[in-house]
Amino acid sequence: MPILTRPENMQRITSPELAEAFIEEQLADIKAQVGDKKVLLALSGGVDSSVVAALLIRAIGRQLVCVHVNHGLLRKGEPEQVIRVFKDELGANLIYVDAVDRFLDKLAGVCDPETKRKIIGNEFIEVFADEARKLEDISFLAQGTIWPDILESEAGIKAHHNAGGLPEDLKFELVEPVRILFKDEVRVVGKALGLPDNMVYRQPFPGPGLGVRCLGAITRDRLEAVRESDAILREEFAAAGLQGKVWQYFTIVPDFKSVGIRDGRRSDEWPVILRAVNTRDAMTATVEDVPFALLKKITARITSEVKGVNRVLYDLTPKPTGTIEWE
Repeated sequence: MPILTRPENMQRITSPELAEAFIEEQLADIKAQVGDKKVLLALSGGVDSSVVAALLIRAIGRQLVCVHVNHGLLRKGEPEQVIRVFKDELGANLIYVDAVDRFLDKLAGVCDPETKRKIIGNEFIEVFADEARKLEDISFLAQGTIWPDILESEAGIKAHHNAGGLPEDLKFELVEPVRILFKDEVRVVGKALGLPDNMVYRQPFPGPGLGVRCLGAITRDRLEAVRESDAILREEFAAAGLQGKVWQYFTIVPDFKSVGIRDGRRSDEWPVILRAVNTRDAMTATVEDVPFALLKKITARITSEVKGVNRVLYDLTPKPTGTIEWE
């Protein structure tokens, strides 16, 4: 059986050599635990689930069944990257579920952030459970649980976001190959497994995705404005050498418009808010001092390329008093 607790004297995984040693141990543990049975995994494209998927593919190949649910709240290009990396390059047994309409229809008219979060979380479980019921001979459920999840659950800081949640008729034994690792170690292991950097070093991303960056009631047009403006911000930060140097950066589109000028005429369009922060533990955060010339370039691109946007603002608020996310 796999180790269920992190050994007190375990060396922190900081090098490719240590990562390879961990991978070899986990491959043996996974094969011993799973045997010739099938394993189910919800593959979001986030760091933890991606590393678990890569480990399991190396250990048991197509005995792993990955389910990627596109709820319409991912960043630009992320569903396509999951398909390309796992199905096309790694040969994963991948089921892609287009649930965009299902999620956005449920979210229509919902303004309260916590209600939005609950709808997104509950609907994800329902979609995943629907797919699980279609499959036969699944004995195990793989999860991207990591060591801080365990510690925070035991301390009562938060509910264990991975364990549980599935309906009573779906009973699986858990496979959690990175549960004794910290986040930085998971990234080193992912790099050793050959996953692309933009997946391994993916920024922290809220569970409800862009749903909490499209403020208020989510509309499809504003959601696209968030997605497109976010893609421009990430592209320009990468070109300016800020990728990997700024902890987190993203865009927000609120549910109100302001007056502007478009093609010589009055326009009532949305503002886009830019957020870029640095932090060690996410308990406090400072605002990145972005060069003004870069902010002007980003503004010019967003206001000319993103439909329905006529203003760009930069959020200068540290945490506290502001939180990192707006909702």
